[in-house]
Amino acid sequence: MPPPIVDPTRLHDAVIDWFGRAARDLPWRRDATPWAVMVSEFMLQQTPVARVLPVYEAWLERWPTPADLAAEPAGEAVRAWGRLGYPRRALRLHAAATAIVEGHGGQVPTSPEDLRALPGVGEYTAAAIISFAHGGRAVVMDTNIRRVLARVVTGVEFPAAAVTAAERELATSLLPAERAHVWAAATMELGALVCTARSPQCQVCPVAQMCRWRAAGHPAHDGPPRRGQSWEGTDRQCRGRLMAVLRDATGPVAKAALDVVWPDAAQRERALDALVADGLVEPLEDETYALPGT
Repeated sequence: MPPPIVDPTRLHDAVIDWFGRAARDLPWRRDATPWAVMVSEFMLQQTPVARVLPVYEAWLERWPTPADLAAEPAGEAVRAWGRLGYPRRALRLHAAATAIVEGHGGQVPTSPEDLRALPGVGEYTAAAIISFAHGGRAVVMDTNIRRVLARVVTGVEFPAAAVTAAERELATSLLPAERAHVWAAATMELGALVCTARSPQCQVCPVAQMCRWRAAGHPAHDGPPRRGQSWEGTDRQCRGRLMAVLRDATGPVAKAALDVVWPDAAQRERALDALVADGLVEPLEDETYALPGT
């Protein structure tokens, strides 16, 4: 059986109609202000929605505007980040809030160029803000969207590790003239809920009959191996243990209090040095440490 030819209009209608029935009720969709969308996009990088929700809601309650966040030390952003992981995102979000206050009157900018000039905002995040907060027509390419297009249109299980020119051209060609922001959210949701990486639910997929990967018999990925991220015993885990002590402290932390949370002294020193180099930890007098600015 030859692979189906994907009709863009049918594809758009099927995915958007499904989204209207199946979309999750998420706070950054209910109140899609530019700042809310920006905060959610920073937090959702490499982090599941379930882990983000409580931190996001507490964050927006405490800092409902960029000015509110910029008025506090960067270390408070790191503290509020909690256990989301990759805490440098908190530093970048604080730096972006500061830049928004200093350069844009406290309002998240609307142009792609101004957005990409903010700390921590790349092409994807800028496109997401334009699309989800402003209803603009932008090519949004997160992991879920890329996987949906790779399977349905290209007929392969997974896209390349990094976005290719051909992939971007395909996504641009499929961008509808109208409802582009809904198409972006809908394809992202389809990848998150149905066309998942490990257990795709083709039996309930709204575009199963159009999918080239399904029509080809679900051929296995034949590119470079997809490696999962290890955790146990890694420098990342060690850094997380050290950060947990600093987040929970109300003042400077003695070096001895950090030493007891990780047995490998060489690895512990390496992780602490890296945290200092990343700006996540400030060394103080008498071998004490604290979150930046706190």
